[in-house]
Amino acid sequence: MVGRILSTPDCLAEGAAWLAARDPRFARVIPLHGPLPLRRRDEGFAALLGAIVSQQVSVASARAIMARLEAAGMIHPSSLATASDEALRALGLSRQKARYARELARAGIDFDALRLMPEEDIVTTLTAVPGIGRWTAEIYAMFALGRADVFAANDLALQEAARLLFDLPARPTEKDLRRMAEDWRPWRSVAAQMLWAYYHVAKSREGIT
Repeated sequence: MVGRILSTPDCLAEGAAWLAARDPRFARVIPLHGPLPLRRRDEGFAALLGAIVSQQVSVASARAIMARLEAAGMIHPSSLATASDEALRALGLSRQKARYARELARAGIDFDALRLMPEEDIVTTLTAVPGIGRWTAEIYAMFALGRADVFAANDLALQEAARLLFDLPARPTEKDLRRMAEDWRPWRSVAAQMLWAYYHVAKSREGIT
């Protein structure tokens, strides 16, 4: 069953108000960052290909590689599925990423069907593709599909923000943070955006690393 979709800034404001009422520590965050922006991204094959390309490279490098792939007609499953390592490496992909890209092209993901799946089914479907981990799948569900109740608990910035905001003795593990986030249902995506915003504010003020 599909829950709330974050389709407007008002949806984010509703979620932020709910979280602030539930926990006063979230209420402290709101004046620091102001209204949360609607950070929707493109969905579909090219979006996930971009996620693979972006792994362990700079934003500028990822954009350049995606531009070369697009110019070569390699952002569609039909062309990418049979591309050779040599062709893809010439466009900037490592051998491993070339394999991941072909696996994605051959996976036959029904992106229209993803919109109607429960969040865990989305994660299961996407992580079945080599090169796509849980973090990428949850970020896709959150920002490409606009799901209101997804939480990427293995994100280091979220872990550090939770440590600071909730005055924890140490940075929580993925398991610990996922357990904490259960209290933030049905607005876990909004909680994540509030924590990211808090992290960036605190980092600029205190020099967090």
